[in-house]
Amino acid sequence: MGGVVSSYLDEGKREIITERTRAVMVAFAPLYEQQYAVALFNHVRFDIEGGGGGPQAQLLHRKVPLENKSIFSGSLSQHLENKKWRSRFLLVPDSYTISLYDSKAAYDRRLQPRGSVHCAGYTVLSSVEEYLELCSNILPGTDALDGGPPSLKGPGRFPLLLWHPYARHLLFTAASQEEQSSWLAVLQDCVRHANDGLSEEDKVQTPAFTDAVRLYRQAQGHYGTWEMMCGGAAQILCNLVMEDLLPELRELISPRLKGKPHERLRHWMLVRDAVYSLVQGQCQAHYEAVVQKCEAASSSLEASIRTDMDQIITAKDHVTNKIREVVLPKAEKLLKVSIQPYISSVLDALMEPTSRGFSEVRQLFFRELVDLSKNTLNQGSKEVVAQHMEKISVLAFHPVKMQSCYEKVEPLSLEGLQQRFDVCSPSVFVQRAQILMRQHMDHAVYTFEQILHQTLEPQGPNELCQSIQRCQDRVMKKFDFDSSSVRKRFFREALLQIFTPYMLKQLRPCCASELPRFQELIFEDFSRFILVENIFEEVVLHSIMKDITMAVKEAALQRRHHLYRDSVVLSSSDSALQLLGGPAPIDWAAEAGAPREELGGAGGDAQRRRRVKQVVSMIQVEGSPVLCVEGPEEPGQNRVPVEVQSAPAKEEEGGGGASQWMEEEPPSNQEVSEEACPPPEELLSGAPESLPGATTEAPRPPQGDSGFLSPTCEG
Repeated sequence: MGGVVSSYLDEGKREIITERTRAVMVAFAPLYEQQYAVALFNHVRFDIEGGGGGPQAQLLHRKVPLENKSIFSGSLSQHLENKKWRSRFLLVPDSYTISLYDSKAAYDRRLQPRGSVHCAGYTVLSSVEEYLELCSNILPGTDALDGGPPSLKGPGRFPLLLWHPYARHLLFTAASQEEQSSWLAVLQDCVRHANDGLSEEDKVQTPAFTDAVRLYRQAQGHYGTWEMMCGGAAQILCNLVMEDLLPELRELISPRLKGKPHERLRHWMLVRDAVYSLVQGQCQAHYEAVVQKCEAASSSLEASIRTDMDQIITAKDHVTNKIREVVLPKAEKLLKVSIQPYISSVLDALMEPTSRGFSEVRQLFFRELVDLSKNTLNQGSKEVVAQHMEKISVLAFHPVKMQSCYEKVEPLSLEGLQQRFDVCSPSVFVQRAQILMRQHMDHAVYTFEQILHQTLEPQGPNELCQSIQRCQDRVMKKFDFDSSSVRKRFFREALLQIFTPYMLKQLRPCCASELPRFQELIFEDFSRFILVENIFEEVVLHSIMKDITMAVKEAALQRRHHLYRDSVVLSSSDSALQLLGGPAPIDWAAEAGAPREELGGAGGDAQRRRRVKQVVSMIQVEGSPVLCVEGPEEPGQNRVPVEVQSAPAKEEEGGGGASQWMEEEPPSNQEVSEEACPPPEELLSGAPESLPGATTEAPRPPQGDSGFLSPTCEG
């Protein structure tokens, strides 16, 4: 772990870390096993009975959103542990895990990256002052850093800082404000995606895990939302451990830290990152063992569930009625006094920014379709349509274009209600709304792709424009309907997350003594699938669900924020649309008539390489300052798996153009001549900072639209 870290983390400290981690996992494991059986029962029951659900979605859903795509790549200057700055080439693939290379040439030669960054739990900052303010609260005695250590004053004036409460921080600078804005949007998108690390497709493990974490935290006295419920399962468990372990270690280690305030802070952050990595590895091993144990028993559990399904349901209904008789009167009294007066105000706080965000998504989608119609009218051909559709197909995953939509939701505030209802931060709901916006945009784009592709035939510009207009009208109706359904579901879920923990916290003390006697009503064979604690929470949830549903329904009846009534059904909905979505994505490059040799390997031989199209392009303007000014890297430096270190390297000619093809296989040793790229004046027309819809006076050329790449350059 290095000399600094090992001097503070001796064997005694490591034993404390292992012991605290084991204690958390010993308490978590039985909760997960219990919730796994309950989640498996609910899943099998849903498969047999089906769910009521809600209104049927009108838009098609893409199965693999970013197949053969990368998000972003470019060069930044990074601050290293030796207080120097080095140039780094950053690649953001479709997994949103950032890879850092010494240079673009190192990536092209398929060298190993210096490190990778999983962004879950990080906060992206563009101000050194904000970063230092957060750092001043990490360690006692470092409240005032007087402008921070001199090494933070990098070669560029446009910082990009990734802050984490437990893991190592990453400090970058960009060459210009435009690059800083683009990277800020990309990094925030990486954080947003990584925070949503639990798969919604897994109907057993995910609900079992989230319920087990919630019950564990409730046993510790924490009932509200939790900001560190982000990332994968192992990382969430690691956050659980670090919540109590870190203050204990800080009390033991901070008196031994020496030097100036910023040196003591730097050493403590190195120790903290080492502890975080150690705990995460131990949590991963413990969790995999628990999951393996549950998976091994799942077959026998499912067989028992399917055999005794009717009896289990009857027994559960009987126990539920008994618990409802005890809990419901107290819950209704609490609901009337402490919840009902606040439902409408909290709903208003949620509806305003969320609806503005979805409205901005609609406008962005509409502007792109208008541009498509203009380009088709001026240069009407099937190839022009396909060329433009290749860019629109990844619109939802274009962080720079979508940034204006995401910013509409960020003013969401629950001022005055956070302490009362134990809401840690509104960022939990902001990020959830932003993820739903991105999903909704992708559903709309995918539906438009499928409908338009069915109607493309050799025809004139006017006929093509009419076909596009008909497809646009058809999709926009479905967009509005699904937007209303998605937002209403989000409002209901958010209100439940705010109010249900508060009610549980108030009701559990007065009901705890009466709940154990209901366990006697459950047959021993069914006790794995019927838990009194879960039924108690279901009763509380259903008691408040009626008022929440009514509040959202009233908002829809008043047509507030363009919400549809529940009774509204699209008259234009067609079942044939569901047959359009195929497993293979539409190859718009082939539709545009791209020569096959462009997609093949060097020389057009049989060794064809799959090329990964990049969603956002980094604009490198001639004459821009070179940030890295340091000499070659010292050979004694160690490679760190999360924080990364490298030597500067010159960018290849044309490597920073507006259009790049990202290869999955390394090029051969024989050099391949590059095709001529457009001059900088043409590249600037495709900058990602120029958002769509900035002007409507004249149609833009298909290849000059925002930051999407057109097949103009080969690396």
